[in-house]
Amino acid sequence: MRKSPLPHRLVPGPGAFHRSAAAILCLAACLGHHALQAGTVTVVCNNNSGDATLINNAINGSSDGDEIVIDGPALITATIKLKGKRSYRGNGRDTVLKQGNSANLATILASDSYLDNSAWTGNPISVRHLTIDGNRDNNTAATVGIIMRSWLSSIEDVSITSMDGHGILLSNPSANSTPLSNTQVNGRIVGNFVDYCGGHGIYVKDTGNSITDWTLTDNWIAGSGLDGIRLENSAGWIVERNHIYGVPNHAIWADRVFGTSISDNYIEGFGETTTAGTWYGIYATAQGEIASTINGNRVFNFGGESQTGSTYRYIGIPNVNYSSGFVTVTGNAIRGAGTTRGTGLYYQKGSGTALTVISTGNLVNNVQTQRTIGTGVTVNAGL
Repeated sequence: MRKSPLPHRLVPGPGAFHRSAAAILCLAACLGHHALQAGTVTVVCNNNSGDATLINNAINGSSDGDEIVIDGPALITATIKLKGKRSYRGNGRDTVLKQGNSANLATILASDSYLDNSAWTGNPISVRHLTIDGNRDNNTAATVGIIMRSWLSSIEDVSITSMDGHGILLSNPSANSTPLSNTQVNGRIVGNFVDYCGGHGIYVKDTGNSITDWTLTDNWIAGSGLDGIRLENSAGWIVERNHIYGVPNHAIWADRVFGTSISDNYIEGFGETTTAGTWYGIYATAQGEIASTINGNRVFNFGGESQTGSTYRYIGIPNVNYSSGFVTVTGNAIRGAGTTRGTGLYYQKGSGTALTVISTGNLVNNVQTQRTIGTGVTVNAGL
């Protein structure tokens, strides 16, 4: 799907946060003398089965603008519903929210919009400074650490471990598959550690064209069960300085790049599964017309290209989704495992009209094929 113009605009709707009105209210509050003050709500947990109820009750009793502080450890036996216009934090990563044995939750934390099956994105949320433990060895459900369905939101300095599902999921469809009627834009996922998850480390599930223009930086993603980072819609995204390792499938999968930056990521390996397939260190499909950049990444395969039936492509653009695509691929460092199965740079227009790639200054070493250029692809060094 083509990315719509002005993706940063939020379509107003029931329950949606309208920025113009918010700005007026904020100004009025600042000029007045009787503005309400946001408060701090501290929830002291007891590491028992009542902790989830304590946290949810505190959230339900809180007001817009409040900070919910979780004083853990907390034993989680029900999903925590995150109301918008609030921030949620622990007292550092030693604050642990751990799923109880046999709780088998769909998710530990989730936006209210997701759980309420709203057609509208939720109001802003921030989640910071805590650890979420899915306890996958004692649960059978594909539990997700955090499901975010709120715009202008952030997840920062959170450790997410031992999920049988995804670590972090940004979702267009709600719990009952209600799609968004507006956009879920302008968020940040920064400085998190996601490890030992059975699904994707970080997953953007966008069945429409809603989740654009986020920042995904400075995260560590280790030992995921599928891809390290999987973006079904990467339009307007900044994907920078992430460190990915222990990945059975693709390290970074980015569909629909459109004004996207994928840069300075460190990928130790990819395609480490025993299942034969075509695996990418960085995979990107391009939208037409607007250019994207893939620059300064380090893509390796420390584990070796060990599956004899697999193909390993370190950086690839296998398809243009419509019209003509434009991408710069510059200054990347690629070093393969020295087998006959590796390709450093792979460029194809696929179903699109054409693909133009500025491909220069890349170090490509120890692979069978340094670069593959398909029909309808123009490659040059730029100006």
